Amino acid sequence: MKKDIVIYPAIFSQDGEYIFVRVPDLPGGFTQGTDALDAVTMAEDLIGNLLEDQTAYPKPSAPKDIALKDGESLVYISVDLAEFRLKYSRTVRKNVTIPEYLNVMAKERKINVSQVLTEALRAKLEV
Repeated sequence: MKKDIVIYPAIFSQDGEYIFVRVPDLPGGFTQGTDALDAVTMAEDLIGNLLEDQTAYPKPSAPKDIALKDGESLVYISVDLAEFRLKYSRTVRKNVTIPEYLNVMAKERKINVSQVLTEALRAKLEV
C-alpha cells in the first residue's frame, strides 16, 4: 500500500480541563482532548476526517508564519491518509456490469466480486 502522509501544524492551548487544538491550515480544524496524548489523537482523527475525501491537500504553514500567543504551543501532527481510509472508510453499494461468464465462474469459485473490485481499484489508484 502506498503511503499518503500529511503533516500539519496544530496549536495547543489549555482550555479549562481540556486542551484545545486548532489546525489553522484546515477549515473546521478544531478539536480538543483531555490531555496531551488525547489531544494528539483527536487532532489525527480530525485531520483524517477533514482530508479523507480529498486528493489535493492544503499546504501546511511554515513554523515561522505561525504566531503563537501566551500559553500556546506548536505541535506537528502526522497522518497517513491511506491507512486512515483503510481503517475508517465506510463502504458504499455500487452496481457494476460484468460479462455473464465471469459472474458464473466467480460464483462457482466462491469469489467475492466486491472484494476483487476493491483490490483492483486500490491497485489502479495506488492507494
